[in-house]
Amino acid sequence: MHNKFFFMRFPEGKRKALTFSYDDGVQDDRRLMSILDRYGMKGTFNLNSGIYSTEGGHTRMTKDEASELFENTSHEVATHAYSHPFLATLPPAMIALDIIKDREELEAQFGKIIRGHAYPMGSYNDKTVEVLKTCGIAYARTTVSTERFDLPTDWLRLNPTCHHKNPKLMELAQKFVEKPVPYHSKLFYLWGHSYEFNEKHDNNWHIIEEFCDYMGGREDEIWYATNIEIYEYMEDFDRLIYSADGDLVKNPTARTLWFDFEGQSFSIASGESFRISERRDPNIEGYWV
Repeated sequence: MHNKFFFMRFPEGKRKALTFSYDDGVQDDRRLMSILDRYGMKGTFNLNSGIYSTEGGHTRMTKDEASELFENTSHEVATHAYSHPFLATLPPAMIALDIIKDREELEAQFGKIIRGHAYPMGSYNDKTVEVLKTCGIAYARTTVSTERFDLPTDWLRLNPTCHHKNPKLMELAQKFVEKPVPYHSKLFYLWGHSYEFNEKHDNNWHIIEEFCDYMGGREDEIWYATNIEIYEYMEDFDRLIYSADGDLVKNPTARTLWFDFEGQSFSIASGESFRISERRDPNIEGYWV
C-alpha cells in the first residue's frame, strides 16, 4: 500500500505562478506597467489614497492620473494605508481608520472590491494583523524576502521571494524556471517601488526588463497573475470536498480547479463531482514513499 498525495495546480494545470507587487502609486508605475503588459504579465499596485499628488509631474500620481492608469487594466489595485504610516506604532483604532479609509476611497475610485494590502515600510506586528482581519483585508505583503518559491501559508504575513534589487534576482529566476516541480506548486513573488528604477535613484530599468524578458513567453508553464487572483484561486482550491477515502471529490466553487493525484493531473469543473479511481490511468505510476 502507498500513500496518497494531492497537489494543487494553478489554472490549466500549471505548476508555477509569477506575480509582482509595487508600492506608492508613483509616476514610474506607467513605465513598469507598460513593461509588464509587453510581456503578458500582471502585477498589483499598492496605493495611498490620502496622499496623491495635487499636481501632475511629481513623484506620486494625482488621483486622476491614477484613475486613468489603473482603470480597465489586467492589474490589481490594493491598499497601502491611507496616509502611509508605520502601522505597528499606532493603536488599533487608528490602524483600522487608516486601512478602512484607504479601502473606502480606492473602492469608490475604481468601482471594485479591494481586499489586498502591502505594509508601508514593512511595519506590522500581531496587533496590526488582527486589525487587518476586521477590516476585510485578505492578504498583506511584508518586506521580508525569503529567496524561496513556497506557497503562502499565512496570507496576512505574506513574504515575497525578493526585491528587484536583490543581487541574486536572475539566479533565482533561472532556478525558478529550470527546476522541475514534481510536488508542491511554486510562486515567484517580486516586489519593490518603480521609482527605484529611474535616473534619480538607481537608473536600472534594465533589471526589470531583463527579468521580464527571461520570465516571459512561458504561458505553458507559468501562470502570470495578480496577488488577489492567486489568493482567490488557492482559497477556492481549499474548498474542495473529499470523501473519507479521498476517492470522491466535489468542487463547490464557481471556477474550474486543477490538481495532481498520485502523479496524474485532473481538472474539476465548477459544481462537478467525480471518483478519481474512475478517471485514473492505471499505466501511470504514482508517487511512492
